[in-house]
Amino acid sequence: MKITVATKNPGKTREIRRILESLLPDVPVEVVDLTAAGGSYESPEETGSTFIENAEMKARYAWEKSGPSGGLVLGEDSGLEVDYLHGMPGVLSHRFSGPEATDEENNAALLKALEGVSWEKRTARYRCAMVLVGAGGVVGRSEGTVEGFILRAPRGTGGFGYDPLFYCPELGKAFGESSGEEKDKVSHRARALAGLVPAIRRAYQTQHDNL
Repeated sequence: MKITVATKNPGKTREIRRILESLLPDVPVEVVDLTAAGGSYESPEETGSTFIENAEMKARYAWEKSGPSGGLVLGEDSGLEVDYLHGMPGVLSHRFSGPEATDEENNAALLKALEGVSWEKRTARYRCAMVLVGAGGVVGRSEGTVEGFILRAPRGTGGFGYDPLFYCPELGKAFGESSGEEKDKVSHRARALAGLVPAIRRAYQTQHDNL
């Protein structure tokens, strides 16, 4: 079964592929993304007020543009919610310091916003929303979160986004210091994907029955 992730972010695609392989060892899932579309694909403007709205927008748009035969499109939107900042950067996580911001620029902006804030007030969570779209429309929705704290300086070089600043108590270290396998055990993305497993199995069974 082919699942097209509505992204051109290779790090996100690798993570989703790795997680799905562990969650569905008995289902032959081929995970690809939109990099093959090259310059012909531009992501839609993320105008939703919630992660789930943006995820569905991406999934529907990618389906209309690519219309993969016999597969599904997975729309995903995720980001960081910092309690001291009243939930920011939230849906603006990828462009916290500007429309074309790099991970390093966003991390620097976050550290500046939390300058002088005590450890106990640096609580935060990663949130991920996912929507699966097929020929008949939406076939599944799911969300996942992981709680943590924002460090005062980056740690590690792994992951992407805010991972070097996100300390995960469940792992006892930053996501940036964690291996992919360690992160997959607790991450917001893994938990959201776990919620979609029944929908993927149903879609695969339907496809298999129609062969």
